[in-house]
Amino acid sequence: MNILNLFILIPIVMLLALWASRNLRQIRSVMVVGSTMLLALSVYLTIDFISQRNAGTDTPFLYTDSMTWYEPLNICYSIGVDGISVAMILLSAIIVFTGTFASWRLQPLTKEFFLWFVLLSLGVFGFFISLDMFTMFMFYETALIPMYLLIGVWGSGRKEYSAMKLTLMLMGGSAFLLMGILGIYFGSGATTMHIQEIAEMANIPTQVQYIFFPITFLGFGVLGALFPFHTWSPDGHASAPTSVSMLHAGVLMKLGGYGCFRIAMYLLPQAAEDLSWIFIILTTISVVYGALSAISQTDLKYINAYSSVSHCGLVLFALLMMTRTSCTGAILQMLSHGLMTALFFALIGMIYGRTHTRDIRELSGLMKIMPFLSVGYIIAGLANLGLPGFSGFIAEMTIFVGSFEQPDLFHRTVTIIACTSIVITAVYILRVVGKILYGTIKNEHHLALTDATWDERFTVICLIICVAGLGIAPMWVSDLINGGVSNIFTILHP
Repeated sequence: MNILNLFILIPIVMLLALWASRNLRQIRSVMVVGSTMLLALSVYLTIDFISQRNAGTDTPFLYTDSMTWYEPLNICYSIGVDGISVAMILLSAIIVFTGTFASWRLQPLTKEFFLWFVLLSLGVFGFFISLDMFTMFMFYETALIPMYLLIGVWGSGRKEYSAMKLTLMLMGGSAFLLMGILGIYFGSGATTMHIQEIAEMANIPTQVQYIFFPITFLGFGVLGALFPFHTWSPDGHASAPTSVSMLHAGVLMKLGGYGCFRIAMYLLPQAAEDLSWIFIILTTISVVYGALSAISQTDLKYINAYSSVSHCGLVLFALLMMTRTSCTGAILQMLSHGLMTALFFALIGMIYGRTHTRDIRELSGLMKIMPFLSVGYIIAGLANLGLPGFSGFIAEMTIFVGSFEQPDLFHRTVTIIACTSIVITAVYILRVVGKILYGTIKNEHHLALTDATWDERFTVICLIICVAGLGIAPMWVSDLINGGVSNIFTILHP
């Protein structure tokens, strides 16, 4: 069996096992065993992929397989991965694994929650292994639909409003995306929806590209929090339960950047070159606006949500700069932000579960009460503001260096503007850390609070190790994704 099929089969088996589970112990066992298998499989895939590349295998995609699904439109279940896909699969597996422990004590309706959680994970893994545009779109929708119930049922605050807003805006983006996919298929005159085959044909008329590049990029960009279609993100993050916020911000939003790179830019390169300036302006606004908005927030989740708008904006910004270095930085940023924001949301959820508030005006002196969670929050904050030694520094510096390689005034000007987000990020991170962790304890009831439990400590330590590991030893990731970036870059700059 093709190893990639296991990323579909294991979640399906998990769904069946969860449905058959009769008590909390069985539910937890299914999730631990399943998520551990997915993580181990992703690690094995990464190691085997690297070894095959080192052995001299130079095909664009490995582990390829194809099976016809709908012959009239030549829709196939086509799978395969390059280095970018492998990196995203590894990230997804890490977040699913740690998210399982972050939801260890979730009540009520635990079985139903994990059923939707695993279905979301199934969509994510399927998206990253797909090479057929329609199959990719199908898994994309599979990943989006569970978000409504996960937020609307198990969320907090204005959860029904947030769930409906998120669903409507992302479904609107999906409508654009479907138009873009069909436009590429019929406009290219292709006999297949296979991404690599359409790219190698390279015969999509320029006028057709001008029409469908903005539509396709916008369709994926909505999920990537592209300004001004980002407003679903803060509300969705603020209302989602902890593990859903981790998976949503850590992985789901990466589908947007990945899709923009893999489909919009890869298949419509001429339009991407000529029209990129429009989206560069929008992404620059996303980067700076998101950081400035985070400063004015008082809710911990909203602060991190607007921070995610800024950091995901950097991903699209770097891709549109279309240099090899900036595109490498964009993938590193997807990995870095996925790990950092998962760590942040996990810690915020743990703090909220004890204090029952996320308002920074009501929190103070937490370092004295819960030192482990406080130190974890400091580490997450330092990684987020780009401290050397953590993943954020490597990703952002690669992006800005690569973006500044463009010699013209426009690209260098917007790069300098985007760089200001580094300073703004430092301001709101240090402000929050100083406000909630230090000083005198304002609420006497907080004195009775406890520090992290074993499952919470395990979640936090795993994510910190990943954030620090990527920051200290980034070259293995860079080498992993280099082939995938080069393949797409060759199409963008033949």
